[in-house]
Amino acid sequence: MAAILAFAGSNSSTSINFRLVQFTTSLVEGHDLRLLNMTKYPFPMFSEDDEKRKGYSNALVEFKEDIQKADGLILSVNEHNGNPSAYFKNVLDWLSRLDRKFLEGTKVLLMSTSGGKRGGMGSLGVIQNMLPRFGAEIIATFSLPSFHDTFSEDGILDESLKAEHQKALQTFLDSLK
Repeated sequence: MAAILAFAGSNSSTSINFRLVQFTTSLVEGHDLRLLNMTKYPFPMFSEDDEKRKGYSNALVEFKEDIQKADGLILSVNEHNGNPSAYFKNVLDWLSRLDRKFLEGTKVLLMSTSGGKRGGMGSLGVIQNMLPRFGAEIIATFSLPSFHDTFSEDGILDESLKAEHQKALQTFLDSLK
């Protein structure tokens, strides 16, 4: 049984990426799974001056420790103007200052979604290239386009997207054995 930490890279209370993570985690059985809602993690904007004056918040240190205890991450990143949100980039900035290799040995299922036809692919690509710098191993990726047309409370509606999602999740879970 692997320890899996799951969250979205969004601090929005209406995050569709969080909904995708919730759905994905509902399909996981037989693992120690922890789902985090990032609206409860209001990190200040990174500043070297603040880092020198105030150091690191307990919430940041605890978040890093939670990540490092996990064997794997299920992460869905949102997109703002083709890039990761300022919130998530900020989280990565803070975490990397605490420990440059905060993801060392961590396997990642990286996802994205958006209301548009590209499904957050710009953000997914940026984060897919960034996380290995911190030690992550990206096991599988999945992008869900046109969220409001392809997703409902019952999950992914389009059969080919549903199969693609299941394959990415299974590849990730198999890597944790």
